[in-house]
Amino acid sequence: MVTYLKHMGKYTHNQIKSKSFEEIQKLYEREQKWINDFVPIDSEVVKDSRKGKAEGSRRKTFARKRTGEKLDDESVKRQKIEDDDEKEALRVYLDIISGDNESINVESLATKYLIVDWKTHALSEDKMYYEIIRGDGSTKSYKIFIEMLDDFDRQDVLDLYRLVKERFETASPEGYDRLLWGDLITIFEPSEDDDIWKTQQDYTLIRWRLFDSCGVHVLLMDTGIAIHMLIEKTCPFIQAML
Repeated sequence: MVTYLKHMGKYTHNQIKSKSFEEIQKLYEREQKWINDFVPIDSEVVKDSRKGKAEGSRRKTFARKRTGEKLDDESVKRQKIEDDDEKEALRVYLDIISGDNESINVESLATKYLIVDWKTHALSEDKMYYEIIRGDGSTKSYKIFIEMLDDFDRQDVLDLYRLVKERFETASPEGYDRLLWGDLITIFEPSEDDDIWKTQQDYTLIRWRLFDSCGVHVLLMDTGIAIHMLIEKTCPFIQAML
């Protein structure tokens, strides 16, 4: 239904992504009805109707009967052509998707499963990553926190912050966990006493990026440091950085 609405109803991804299944179904049924009810201006039914007005009542009645029969045949043929065209278009889209070597995460329009857990994996000193686990059992791996922001919305960031904070409520993070902990604390609990803010004068900003899906800014420095911030929070910047 989503594919049909995008390519036949000209709906955009942003118009569809926040709608529930029931809303998508109603839009789909409305588009189908509009197309099924459409009659071209040069169709036989219009021609026969105009011709019938110029004829006598006897010939008009006969013409209407013949027109009705022809309309039924034309409607069936037209519907079959439309169905065949639609099936062919969908087949092409499916062929394109199935032939793609990139992995595709299929997600319900009505439900996005919450993050329920996370794990840190260290295969070697240079090969470490985070594994994000969602409520439906699906997982995805990320090397650093900024990679997560491409997929996350605001709720994902909140869930991960809560889980990480609960785990280290009575223990101190170590190793690769300290990086994730530091990024999340900078976002939700910015403090002038943190080293990342105390040493701002040593940084040179080389890039700024906004992840609008989750409302997080990221400042990338020449030292390789990334500072993450919520768009609504005020952070303790020095004047030179501002």
